[in-house]
Amino acid sequence: MSVTDAAPSSSLSSDDRTVALRARTAAAFGALRTDLEALVRIPSVSNAEFDQAHVAASADAVVALLRGAGLDDVQVLSVPSGAPAVVGRRPAPEGAPTVLLYAHHDVQPPGEDADWDSPPFEPTERGGRLYGRGAADDKAGVIAHVGALRVLGDELGVGVTVFIEGEEEIGSPTFTQFLHTYQDLLRADVIVVADSSNWAIGVPGLTTSLRGLVDCVVEVAVLEHAVHSGMFGGAILDAPTLLARLITSLHDDEGDVAVAGLVQAPDPTVDYDEATFRADASVLDRVRLAGTGPITARLWTRPAIGVIGFDAPRVASASNTITPRASAKLSVRLAPGQDPDAAMDALRTHLLAHAPFGAHVTVTDGEKGKPFRAPTDSTAMQAARWAFAQSWGTDPVDIGVGGSIPFIADLLEVYPDAAILVTGVEDPDGRAHGANESVHLGELEKVVLAEALLLERLASGS
Repeated sequence: MSVTDAAPSSSLSSDDRTVALRARTAAAFGALRTDLEALVRIPSVSNAEFDQAHVAASADAVVALLRGAGLDDVQVLSVPSGAPAVVGRRPAPEGAPTVLLYAHHDVQPPGEDADWDSPPFEPTERGGRLYGRGAADDKAGVIAHVGALRVLGDELGVGVTVFIEGEEEIGSPTFTQFLHTYQDLLRADVIVVADSSNWAIGVPGLTTSLRGLVDCVVEVAVLEHAVHSGMFGGAILDAPTLLARLITSLHDDEGDVAVAGLVQAPDPTVDYDEATFRADASVLDRVRLAGTGPITARLWTRPAIGVIGFDAPRVASASNTITPRASAKLSVRLAPGQDPDAAMDALRTHLLAHAPFGAHVTVTDGEKGKPFRAPTDSTAMQAARWAFAQSWGTDPVDIGVGGSIPFIADLLEVYPDAAILVTGVEDPDGRAHGANESVHLGELEKVVLAEALLLERLASGS
């Protein structure tokens, strides 16, 4: 169905309806917060090294929430070797569009307990923020969908399919298979992905671009086996030193990426204040930011390369030998418009061409994900702009996100006519994936209201 074909869901004026939904959201938010806390207490880490019974328990908890929000057709689904996902549905009224609401209930590993100011799976409020692993990423997204459905209740004027994934934090390995298996079940006119960030506290954001991703493991080898550093050192450089030299070739002296073949997209029209960015990112004093140009361009529309893992002898067990091999895992964020296969080829070509001192370099491909760029003037995007402005009292900012949501490309491939909206439940201080992850409770309440308004706007077609 066309988004513009549905009938209005209410005879109230737009302003009066917003006031009414705002009051309902405020009344419902206490229970929603309690439900979020209950979800956070479930350590649903999808990494295989953790107990997957917790992921199953989390899925069951989401089932109960969706049924309590008025969805009768709710089930836990998966494909072979996949984690449990939850799908709940309510059919569309005659002539109304169907909206797919996406979030994920799995979370990142908590890391070291000592790095947290409160236990990672015991939700704790401090300064208006709720702290805990998954409080922001992405159990707040689950609550945003549940909250919008509760607020609208029987007045929901669109069809809704809620899809809560269970393996996003490990790269959605079976997402494509799941999507094709349940293609008809998940079909929708508009897809809302509640897994991004807002511009700032008090200023909403609509994500219009996401970087893509490739990663690889690069190994440097110089010897068949370790040899005594006293007898052979000086004529042979160890593998970690040569690997370090290879890694430094990936950037120029300013910190800009120096790999030929990685593209840049146009610079954004907004920028971060450097002091604010440094504070949000917890940059240490005197550490100079890398790269040139607008900070937002460096974060959103240009490639970035980082070392996310390093295999070499541990300091505690090091011996006086020349290390024969060392390896690193490289993660490359791709600008919108970059083809992941071409990016991986460019990276491999660069690494092999810059092998220091003739060292043997081996590159093993890893994950790949396509970037995303949304049309900014679609009917669905206009509805979202209106809803966010009504909820926050200020217009949303079109933002890019340096992170990647590769499955969005899969959604577009399967549903090429669907409008995709990437909305925010996080903020720059949310620390998703890190210690002391949190969600701002006042902002989450605004997210719930904004989504309720969006669904109503999509139903009205205005």
